[in-house]
Amino acid sequence: MTDPMDPTPLYIQVADLIAARIEAGELRPRDPIPSELSIQQAYGVARGTARRAVETLRDRGLVVTIPQRGTYVVERPTP
Repeated sequence: MTDPMDPTPLYIQVADLIAARIEAGELRPRDPIPSELSIQQAYGVARGTARRAVETLRDRGLVVTIPQRGTYVVERPTP
């Protein structure tokens, strides 16, 4: 869960938690990630925070957003 006393911004904390789920295989390639509303409810954050968390995941190359379809985990090249 997020820690409001941690100096790390909440959106980074949320992005890190979702990234950990991706790395652990809980969210696999081509799986949708939770919606912004689901992120808000699950982590107790504001909509803007959820939106920035998803944006951070996109910037890290972990997810891709397809307009009007959702945001999905990207295929990662196998080593």
